Amino acid sequence: MPTIAHLAVSEKVLVMGVGNTLLQDDGIGVHVTESLRVSSLADPGAFDPALAFVDGGTIGLSLLPEIEDAAAVIVIDASEIGEQPGTVRVFHDGEIDSQLSGKRRTVHEVALADLFAAAAIRGRSPGRRALVAIQPASTELGLEPTAAVQAAIPRAREAVMALAKQWRLEAAAHG
Repeated sequence: MPTIAHLAVSEKVLVMGVGNTLLQDDGIGVHVTESLRVSSLADPGAFDPALAFVDGGTIGLSLLPEIEDAAAVIVIDASEIGEQPGTVRVFHDGEIDSQLSGKRRTVHEVALADLFAAAAIRGRSPGRRALVAIQPASTELGLEPTAAVQAAIPRAREAVMALAKQWRLEAAAHG
């Protein structure tokens, strides 16, 4: 379990889905984030009001202010984790750097590593970071994720909500 970083109860938790929605499973992070955003609008009482949802697309340095402004960041992305398609794994803090430095399947994995590095260089890294990684089956042209990856959306949503809740409880406990 990662150590507790300072995260005040009211501080922003950025939930950023990344990927290219024109390449089947590559866009799953965007699909999950959009699903969460729509749900938060339909039932605001069920969501932490400090959650901010962002479509990170294929990532660029224009997202640096969003990252630097957040106390915590949860990124959702298709990522090669060596599992069956649709498998969801959560990487915390330094584990993200190890995951992103391995074999990369998409250019936005490189960009995400660069984005976190730029925030660190500027001394403005979020106190908490997590990557909700979903094993893709196909990153070929196509507007919809494959069935196995589409089926992972509820598990990825649950992982995001559980992380946000855990971080808030830890922040409240450590006052």
